[in-house]
Amino acid sequence: MKPSRCRSLLLLLLITFVVGQIIPFKTARAGEDLQTTLPPIIYAVTGIKTNIYFDNIVLVKDTTAYQFKFMCDLGTTHAKRWTLTATAQQLGDHPLSLQVNTSDGTPLAKANTIIRVISAKSKSQEPVKLLIIGDSLTHATTYCNEIANLLSRPNNPPWKMLGTHKPTSAANGVAHEGYGGWTWQRFASHYEPNPDGTYKKRSSPFVYQSSAGKPKLDVAKYFNEECNGEIPNIIVIMLGINDCFSANSNDPASINSRADTMFEHADILLEALRSAAPKARIGICLTTPGNSRQEAFQANYQDRYTRWGWKRIQHQLVQRQIAFVQSAQKQDEPLFIIPTQLNLDTVDGYPVNNGVHPNAAGYQQIGTTIYAAIMANSVGR
Repeated sequence: MKPSRCRSLLLLLLITFVVGQIIPFKTARAGEDLQTTLPPIIYAVTGIKTNIYFDNIVLVKDTTAYQFKFMCDLGTTHAKRWTLTATAQQLGDHPLSLQVNTSDGTPLAKANTIIRVISAKSKSQEPVKLLIIGDSLTHATTYCNEIANLLSRPNNPPWKMLGTHKPTSAANGVAHEGYGGWTWQRFASHYEPNPDGTYKKRSSPFVYQSSAGKPKLDVAKYFNEECNGEIPNIIVIMLGINDCFSANSNDPASINSRADTMFEHADILLEALRSAAPKARIGICLTTPGNSRQEAFQANYQDRYTRWGWKRIQHQLVQRQIAFVQSAQKQDEPLFIIPTQLNLDTVDGYPVNNGVHPNAAGYQQIGTTIYAAIMANSVGR
């Protein structure tokens, strides 16, 4: 994958025509554009709850002003979410259609997706070798611990997490490359000649000094030196918040420009990962929504950033990420979407005083979403 402005144009076209197969009916409430957005596939493992929270699929300030009608042979609709705990009798693909109406029932928009139900019992015992790359949400390690917990259940294949970062909070066997504040660019290019032993002043784990004395992105060397020559067959990447958080939320063009830059660096890192791990499938996590409470953003950022401002950026970024992966898939690149933004309760999944970092319950929801995607896309599936 090589950086390309042509790809940026293609991404915008894909957003217009592909994301969630959006079909608008009429204008929403004054000043609001629903931009109903669903990923093409939502993974659900039998026995594990899967949710679609209304607040995470439309760009509105108050979802209680709308009706959300889900049409699917599975699941039930509750006050603020559609939910499913699938059974072994429901394996396979199930079409889901969503219609968003005004409070009086007037149709506004429609979107479609597929619910893919996967067995909790793996048919393959091929080991899962997992590399997780991310920012502060990964650094917290909580969702990584949940993935490890779920992978350790009976009838799952053996697993191993690769990585150099093993915080004290990490469960047995848990490792990753997650660092607070990091971006696609930092992982792809940052070299620190004088590290001080902290994650704030260190090189990207994938960047080394070359024989010519210049920094070089060398993922193969990382696998050889830091992973004892082991190569992952699943790579999960959760990045995007720090790349785009400070964009001008009032200017969609500014958000797109920031996303363009992010994807240029993503192309560089993904190409290096693909070259060093040619058999790996790479999951791109859709950027998670923030806390639904404005006071949480006020506590963290005072008046610099708001909940509604971040929601506008995050929603547009999710659309771009979906289009980015779909564009790559059309070129037979081994990327898949992990819909981490759907199954996250922006009220009960967050503390009252943090804008973008979930609580334990929220991190657990992120972990279950990633686990389901791993199960659906791992070797032998």
